[in-house]
Amino acid sequence: MGNPANAAAENSGKLSWLTRIAYGLGDTAQNIVWGAMSILTFFYTDYAGIDPAMVGLVFLISRCFDGFSDVIMGFIVERTNSKWGKSRPWILWTSVPFALSIVLIYTVPQGSSALQFAYLFVTYNFCTTVCYTALNLPYGSLSAMMTRISKERDMLSITRMTLSPLGKILSVSATLPLVKMFGDNQMAWVEVMGMWAVLGLLLLLFCFSQCKETVVIEARKKVAKIPVGKSLKCLALNKYFWMAMTIWMMQNVIFYITGTVLPYYCKYIFMDSSLYSILYLLETGLTIGFTIVFCPALLRKFGKRNMSLIGISVCFVGHLIYLLNPLDFNWVVFSCVIRGIGFAPLNSVIFGFLGDVVEYGQWKFHIRQEGLIFSGGSVGTKVGSGLTSAVLTGLLSYAGYVSSTTAAAVQPDSAIQMIIDLYEFGPIFVWVVLLLILWAYKLDKQYPQIMRDLVAREAKGEL
Repeated sequence: MGNPANAAAENSGKLSWLTRIAYGLGDTAQNIVWGAMSILTFFYTDYAGIDPAMVGLVFLISRCFDGFSDVIMGFIVERTNSKWGKSRPWILWTSVPFALSIVLIYTVPQGSSALQFAYLFVTYNFCTTVCYTALNLPYGSLSAMMTRISKERDMLSITRMTLSPLGKILSVSATLPLVKMFGDNQMAWVEVMGMWAVLGLLLLLFCFSQCKETVVIEARKKVAKIPVGKSLKCLALNKYFWMAMTIWMMQNVIFYITGTVLPYYCKYIFMDSSLYSILYLLETGLTIGFTIVFCPALLRKFGKRNMSLIGISVCFVGHLIYLLNPLDFNWVVFSCVIRGIGFAPLNSVIFGFLGDVVEYGQWKFHIRQEGLIFSGGSVGTKVGSGLTSAVLTGLLSYAGYVSSTTAAAVQPDSAIQMIIDLYEFGPIFVWVVLLLILWAYKLDKQYPQIMRDLVAREAKGEL
């Protein structure tokens, strides 16, 4: 039997800390695996000996498939009915395939370019297009099915974004040192990925066991199945969906810019690739610390939109200051510190934005679309990150970057300069886009009235 107090809290929309932590650990699990993917380009070019242009092409094509699979998964979640609910069962069903898929990515065979391209394409898509999509999208939409209280969803997001970086910290900061310890070759990467896969699997199973779907809307049961065309039209006309999607996209773009370029920056500018682990640990540690200590209070005082706008302004100004002396390691440290602190507010409530979009969509169009809204948002993030990866690797290839299987290639000056330019100017684009979107976002002010209207409508049996 469960704890009656916890059961009552869940039914009222209040979530226990055990539930919040278990939910957050689900993203920790995914980021243990996904964090290592942030340095996948580095593995492909410097350990598997693959040309960066080929890597970029695989990423770009795969992201197009990945975006299509997101939409399909959104409809699948909307139509899933099991004893565990709509979203929750997918965490159980996909956890083992996801863990296996990350190991397969790193077992790249040596051979012809055609063979390597085929292997990269198949294994990368099995991990991202199939397994990660079928896991991450239901996991994200689950938050909107656990509670309808905006502040509770925000706390879920804060807990998630506090715990999820722990997975990235572990895998990103420890992967390269462990690879060196295990032999500094391709097989070492496979062994390290196997460790992360097992740990991620255990955390996903814990998340599934503790997170329940408690949002039950009786009026929804009376609504006939919504045609696909109408569902997509309502999504397309939801202005706050596009804003939330762009915010989520830019979050991923900045991660891809720093995750892709900074390892090269450390290796070829500072002559020590292991410095990347230190910088990543510093930046992510500050994000977690600021999220835990300050973000709940900032949320209560300013709300999602305002605290995010303040934080991104800090990132923008801090990066402009860093540009004064970008080739000095201390100034790169300064860049990571500013980004870690300034990005924490938006990063902590990123999924709270999407949860509110679900309620806005129901209020505006009389249709509730948890799965489709989260899947549509993910399309933007994946296409955006895919384009980012393709642009970054394409520019490296254009600049004459030399691939190697020994991690000991000497790069031409043109490639070194390209690495510097990408790290200097890439983040500025992200900060400007986020500032514009957040300035236009007004849903925080509307939300209380929206929920009052929905409660009144649902009491009459209407969506």
